[in-house]
Amino acid sequence: MHDLLMQYLPVAIFIGISIVIGFALFLSAVVVAPSNPDKEKNSAYECGFDPFDDARMNFDVRFYLVAILFIIFDLEVAFLFPWAITLKETGLFGFWSMMAFLGVLTIGFIYEWRKGALEWD
Repeated sequence: MHDLLMQYLPVAIFIGISIVIGFALFLSAVVVAPSNPDKEKNSAYECGFDPFDDARMNFDVRFYLVAILFIIFDLEVAFLFPWAITLKETGLFGFWSMMAFLGVLTIGFIYEWRKGALEWD
């Protein structure tokens, strides 16, 4: 059991050093950073003018829809990079698999476009 615990000693040391460095950086920022608050610095800022509504107001569902669509098409690009790098190894099967994947995403994009999910009326 002692040998097993000794194998984890470097991990424990790493975690301890990380915690010490984190607290040291935090404390140094508190000590060194200048603190000169005034009325302008403490005022609310929202695009250069005072906020006109509560921050917890309801959002239009289109914001969430656009965010989900962005994530979907962002993942498409994330899958394209490893595929492009390994295209020689995957061969024709890998090429046509990616074309099928892009085809499904294109059909989904056309569906969203026709349904008006990308319109801002």
